[in-house]
Amino acid sequence: MHTVAITGTRSTDHRPQDEYVALFATYLGAFARSAFYIGGARGIDSWALLWLAESTSADITIVVPGTVAQQPEEAQQAIYRARNGNRIKEIIELGAPDLSVEAYHARNRWMVDRSALTIGFPHATEPSSGTWQTINYTVEQGKPRLIVPV
Repeated sequence: MHTVAITGTRSTDHRPQDEYVALFATYLGAFARSAFYIGGARGIDSWALLWLAESTSADITIVVPGTVAQQPEEAQQAIYRARNGNRIKEIIELGAPDLSVEAYHARNRWMVDRSALTIGFPHATEPSSGTWQTINYTVEQGKPRLIVPV
């Protein structure tokens, strides 16, 4: 089974939720027989988690840089909802003492290193965002990526 890393913007208020559902159905649905690593943040991470949990039988692993308790409330609620539905295979807490940019980048590299493909949902072309850092790291590793601008 191939594993897919999902990365994406935390800023999702600029589109209605049904547009994200349609994007996930098209771009994640094509890989529904894969296993997924999701970063456990708010925005795309939380929405993709809920869509995968409700719409597929894919294995889902949440990877957070510190602990789930350090994640934003929206992300914690999505994780709780998917976990209560027995849809999360595993939660990996990498144990970073503080949630610095480096901790998030380390989490992103961890997911890419264990994945065959990265699907990115960037909001902008700003190269310093975590989404683009993850996509660029995927390229550096010689792995394929699918970019779905939102």
